[in-house]
Amino acid sequence: MANLTLYELDGCPYCAKVTDKLAELGLEYDSIMVPRSHSERTEVKEVSGQTGVPVLVDEEHDVEGMPESDDIVAYLEETYGN
Repeated sequence: MANLTLYELDGCPYCAKVTDKLAELGLEYDSIMVPRSHSERTEVKEVSGQTGVPVLVDEEHDVEGMPESDDIVAYLEETYGN
């Protein structure tokens, strides 16, 4: 099982930015697709306190629900980049 979990939505350009960075860095992750309706995104709200995606969880580094694609990409580069 991967230490990284990404809450995402099909067709979301912000999610694609994060998945592109994960692929570039060769990182394995678990993908959890969230419902289109914000009111049905209870799991991601429990993790991050909000219903937007993407949200990253990195158990190995105690990241419990990082929102915002730019922040996630910067975090991945800083933490896992060369």
